[in-house]
Amino acid sequence: MIKLGDYNTLRIVKRVDFGLYLDGGDDGEILLPSRYVPDGFAIGDKIEVFIYLDQDEKLVATTLHPLAKVGEFAWLECAWTNEYGAFLNWGLMKDLFCPFREQKQRMVKGQRYYVYVMEDEKTHRLMATAKVERYQKHSGYERALDFSDELLRYLQEHDGRCTLGDKSPAEDIAQAFGVSKKIYKKTVGDLYRRRLITISDEGIALV
Repeated sequence: MIKLGDYNTLRIVKRVDFGLYLDGGDDGEILLPSRYVPDGFAIGDKIEVFIYLDQDEKLVATTLHPLAKVGEFAWLECAWTNEYGAFLNWGLMKDLFCPFREQKQRMVKGQRYYVYVMEDEKTHRLMATAKVERYQKHSGYERALDFSDELLRYLQEHDGRCTLGDKSPAEDIAQAFGVSKKIYKKTVGDLYRRRLITISDEGIALV
């Protein structure tokens, strides 16, 4: 059975002018477009591909590696918005949809958001949610350890600075990172003790 929004190793069954068809089992043949076909593969060979849905909601394969797969968290940039929600750049030709109901605040083009990649239970389409708390099943200590890496990545991607400090409102911290103020303060303190960041009235910054 095909794992949507994940990597699958499939057998090549047919070559056509516009790519390769792969054996998707009960899901039928799945196209790997020509632009993603690497050299050296022949009919009968197996190839690892990422499976998602194209513009027509049909299964399609790619050898590109998105920034996250189903079940993973990532910082993704909002590429554009419309009357239904936001579309996030996750490294594939088709952007990842985040509907308004799954946003903590209205997403803005050019801004990055911490999201969880999932398959919608009703439509079976791939989507993102910024309401990540219900998918974070760690204890407070484990969550703080995980958040240290997330905060360092954020700083590296935002010129080494964050305007949120340990005295910032809990609501602002939750909206930006999806964590409690307690975990944020604990993480900031830990990074400061490790001499990885500095703390000032303007927020925090990488050393």
